[in-house]
Amino acid sequence: MMHYLLYFALTLGLSTLFAMGGVGSAIVLVPIFNMLGLPLNLSKAIGLFINSSSTITASIMNFFRGVLDIKFALPLIVAILIATPIGAWSSQFVPVVVVKWILVAFLIIAASLLLYTKRETKVVYDKAWILFLIGFVVGIISGMIGVGGGALIMPLLILLGFDAKKAAYAVSFIIPFSSLGAFATYLSFVKMDWVLLGVVTVAAIIGGYLGDKIMHYRLTPAQVKKLIAVLLLLLAAKMIYSLVG
Repeated sequence: MMHYLLYFALTLGLSTLFAMGGVGSAIVLVPIFNMLGLPLNLSKAIGLFINSSSTITASIMNFFRGVLDIKFALPLIVAILIATPIGAWSSQFVPVVVVKWILVAFLIIAASLLLYTKRETKVVYDKAWILFLIGFVVGIISGMIGVGGGALIMPLLILLGFDAKKAAYAVSFIIPFSSLGAFATYLSFVKMDWVLLGVVTVAAIIGGYLGDKIMHYRLTPAQVKKLIAVLLLLLAAKMIYSLVG
C-alpha cells in the first residue's frame, strides 16, 4: 500500500506542476520511476499513459472554454500519430544506457528552451509543413524515450512566434495523441502493472485538473516555466551522476 501511495503522491504533485505549464509530466516521472526500481520500458509505458490522462482533462476544459485552436494543432497531431509508434517500437532495439543519455539530452534541451524562449509575439512561422516537421522529429524522440514531447514542442512553438498560452493549450491537446500511440506500442513488449497504472492514472487526472485550473485563473505559463526548467536540470544532473558514477 505504501508503495502505491508513494507513486500516487509523486504523480499528483508533478502532474499538477507540469499541467500549469501546459506540459505532460512523463518527462520527469519516467526517470524517477526508473530510479525507484521500475524497469525502464515499464516506466516509459506508464509515463506515456500518465501524460494522456493529465492532458486529456486539461484539453476538455480548454475546449469548452473556447481557447483551443484545433486547426492550428492538426499538423502536429498528424505527424506525432505517425512518428511516436515508430520511436516506441525502435526503443526495444536500442541499449538502455543510450536511451538514458537521450533522455538526459532531452531534459537539458527542454529546460534550456523553457528558460531562454522569451518571444511572446503573434504567429510568424505558421506553415503547416513546419509544424508537421517539428511534430515528426519530436514524435520519434519522445516515443523512444517514453515522454509526450510537450516540454520540447511548447518552447519551439514560442520560438516560432506563438503566444505562450496558445502554445500551452495546443500542447495539452496534442500530447494524448502522441502518448496513446506510443503506449499501445509499448504494451506489445512490456508486462504491465495494471494496479499501479490505475493508481497513477487517477493521480494524473486530478493533477491535470488542478494544474490547468491554477494556470488559467492564477498563473501564466511564463511564471511556471522557470520552476519546471530548474526541476528538469536537477533531474538531468542526477541521471548524469548515476550514469557516470
